[in-house]
Amino acid sequence: MSRYIIEIRSKTATDPEATIGYDRPLRTYFLTAFPDPENEAVALWLGAFLEEYPSLESLVLAVRTQGYEITGLTHADMIAMLKEAGRPTPPGIGELLGLVR
Repeated sequence: MSRYIIEIRSKTATDPEATIGYDRPLRTYFLTAFPDPENEAVALWLGAFLEEYPSLESLVLAVRTQGYEITGLTHADMIAMLKEAGRPTPPGIGELLGLVR
């Protein structure tokens, strides 16, 4: 799993330490932002399910649809995530047993 620190903004809030990356076991791009200082919950969490965002573009579109904008994502970070996503990942045990679809 890769993780890169980015900034995410809405009209009313900014998180300068949001996380974006690619989760190989789930085969999805993900983004987390706006953590609650009292616990481990985050206000924005996309890409928590199997193949939810199979492309970086689909994740960026979902972020924008929810009223946020990503900044600080470098070209090198994008290339690294695309390379990781391009490596085949075999099905996990949950998929093989039919528990995850």
